[in-house]
Amino acid sequence: MLLPLLFKIALVLLLFFIIFNLMRALLHISKTPLESSSQKKPVSHFLGRRVFFSALVVVLLLIALLSGWIEPNPRPY
Repeated sequence: MLLPLLFKIALVLLLFFIIFNLMRALLHISKTPLESSSQKKPVSHFLGRRVFFSALVVVLLLIALLSGWIEPNPRPY
């Protein structure tokens, strides 16, 4: 009973982290070229993190579906 709840909380936190990385990339892009030359991490760093954690969420959702922690809707309509 506790494990599915913790799993759902972890998924929500991962989704917030994905949005956070997307916003950091947006802020990094929107800065002027003079300011961005002093920054150490490129935009691809933040976007790569977002893609990695998105793939991790998909894998975790598949594991949860197969293990029975979450159930899909039987009919989408």
